[in-house]
Amino acid sequence: MPIQIRPSRFRDAGLRPIAEKVLAGRRLGVEDGLALYGTHDILSLGELAAFANERLNGDRVFFSANQHINPTNVCILRNTCVFCSFARMPKEEGAYTRSLEEVYHEAEQARHGPTREFHIVGGLHPKLRLSYYTDMLEGLKERFPHIHIKALTAVEIAHLARIEKISEREVLVRLRDAGLTSMPGGGAEVFSTAVRATIAERKLTGDEWIRVHRTAHELGIPTNCTMLYGHVETAADRIEHLTMLRALQDETGGFLTYIPLAYHTENNELAEDLGRVGSATTGYEDLKNIAIGRLFLDNIPHIKTHWPMVTPFMSQVVLDFGCDDVEGTVVYERIYHEAGAKTQMHMPYGGLVQLIRGAGKRPVERDSLYRPVRESFDDLPVLTTGPGASLPVVHAA
Repeated sequence: MPIQIRPSRFRDAGLRPIAEKVLAGRRLGVEDGLALYGTHDILSLGELAAFANERLNGDRVFFSANQHINPTNVCILRNTCVFCSFARMPKEEGAYTRSLEEVYHEAEQARHGPTREFHIVGGLHPKLRLSYYTDMLEGLKERFPHIHIKALTAVEIAHLARIEKISEREVLVRLRDAGLTSMPGGGAEVFSTAVRATIAERKLTGDEWIRVHRTAHELGIPTNCTMLYGHVETAADRIEHLTMLRALQDETGGFLTYIPLAYHTENNELAEDLGRVGSATTGYEDLKNIAIGRLFLDNIPHIKTHWPMVTPFMSQVVLDFGCDDVEGTVVYERIYHEAGAKTQMHMPYGGLVQLIRGAGKRPVERDSLYRPVRESFDDLPVLTTGPGASLPVVHAA
């Protein structure tokens, strides 16, 4: 039954005029966004976001059969991205750089499984050239021609352009020609200049991140977009960030999905400076950021929860707060587990289906471009343990 919204029943009267805009299909402004972040009427906020999502996606919830691959954790920004727990200096304990054969060996896990996407990101290695990545993509496409490749953040693209002394456009063209299907949205953090000076001083500016994604969209490479929340940013910083994403989407239409990313506090300098070691974002903030993303980003079709970060159980809850994507099988998640994530490293294919069904939604497996590839799962066995349990992967048809 379609969601029915009655703004007159909202506990926070300040949400009622915003609800009228949403019901009429009118765009929210900056002040509306700030009011959404300021409200404590979380249930009304969720109800409104669920309505907006249902209008776009019905009761469908997407997931992907994907495999994360991180070729290297060596990064020249190791000492300036103080929120990051993944990066290492070249000779630091735990640093690694995979040979191409090692990457291909890891990818072999996809040989007899349901995988349809490789998700590839890593550090800014000072010596790996563009050819390392084009050879990697070509090798993966040769071995797995049916699998899409979503690879390299805007920060990695700009880094390769500097190393090669060529334009970011040329880097993207070469990667596209080698087999790149789409790009992830990492590296955005929060676009505010003051925030970036605190958490990622030498990283791309917000305008530079936007420039790389604009170029990708112009070349026919769709991308995701993100925001890292729960550190030093303000509500105004968040709305400024979302406004910039929305403006680029108005211009290019190239964003596939928006993913709010929860800051994790273990093993990084920022948490120590803030005295927040052992703490993380609250479930309240996780719900709010999903819902506001759905309401403010009216031109981005999908909102994704990243279950390794917020737990599979919270990912079920946000499906009633405007979210329509629960990420994927992942296979081996490194980046957020370095920062203290307590979730499993992977999610079984059948576990994702059960997670979505358990929330009363209709699961749809998608490819990297959000094209449905499977909608019937009646042949899958019912799992006897909860979402995220370490169970054997159920092979897709």
